[in-house]
Amino acid sequence: MEILIAEDDATSRKVLESALRQWGYGVVSLSRGDEALAALLRPECPPLAILDWMMPEISGIDICRRLRATEKPNPPYLILLTALGSRDAVVEGLQSGADDYVAKPFDAEELRARIRVGQRVVELRDRLARQVQELEAALAHVSTLQGILPICAHCHSIRDDKEAWRRMEEYIEANSCAQFSHSICPGCLEKYYPAPKEDEPR
Repeated sequence: MEILIAEDDATSRKVLESALRQWGYGVVSLSRGDEALAALLRPECPPLAILDWMMPEISGIDICRRLRATEKPNPPYLILLTALGSRDAVVEGLQSGADDYVAKPFDAEELRARIRVGQRVVELRDRLARQVQELEAALAHVSTLQGILPICAHCHSIRDDKEAWRRMEEYIEANSCAQFSHSICPGCLEKYYPAPKEDEPR
């Protein structure tokens, strides 16, 4: 899995990069908040991001707020990293849209454990999204008439899966999204409702 790091302190950024690569993650490393926001707004952005609270241009907490405001279909899992360790700061960070919070200087094993939690959430969300797509495709398949339909050559009734004969309109409406509104074609109008001739009584 690829992880985005947004950290303006070069030393902290290098430590994070080294730890993540050692744990087997790909890394996108940035030093500015505006760059991080632009990267996370792309459709194919890293699924997890570690954001420093204090950064030039845009802070980590503002990135969280802006990303949540966009209502992306698959938003990244966001971990805020900051030296602000007060209860109020933690509450503010989570209310801004962050998924988790790690205090600086961070403990490597704690950060690794929190990343694993984020990874499980991302994988569960992706699996759920795939299942929804499969369900939508299955429903679309069900509502589409397919195969050979047994139809009466005289009355045009259709035999359903339960061996019952049903009017064509009834069968199609029950097995598709189509609906019928009845009218009379010009041929039938002339055949069944012919206009009276001039010498015929009206």
